[in-house]
Amino acid sequence: MTIRKIYKILTFCIATVWIVNGLFCKVLNLVPRHEQIVARILGNDHSRVLTFLIGLSEIAMALWILSRYKARLNAITQIAIVGIMNTLEFILVTDLLLWGKLNSLFAIVFILVVYFNEFYLNKKLIQQT
Repeated sequence: MTIRKIYKILTFCIATVWIVNGLFCKVLNLVPRHEQIVARILGNDHSRVLTFLIGLSEIAMALWILSRYKARLNAITQIAIVGIMNTLEFILVTDLLLWGKLNSLFAIVFILVVYFNEFYLNKKLIQQT
């Protein structure tokens, strides 16, 4: 498999993660635990609205990923958001996380995939052209 094909597949998979979490888990509220996490961290008063807005932001992130516009800035933004979000959840709401403290491992793997895709594979593609 070529580097270009691997890069495209990983880019699509990364965007899919954001769409699934944004649309299905938050906007459509198919995973109520997400709203509980928001309520615990940001307060109960507007947790549904905030969860919905976070979901829309995640969908926007997926569209930004797929657009390839300022891809490096996008990768840095993803890494920062996932890192900050998971640190807050680890400290404040471990009991609400699907895999508890193990969620951090999945976050680190996701961060590494984003980094590898944009700063290694994409760099190789640029060097080939």
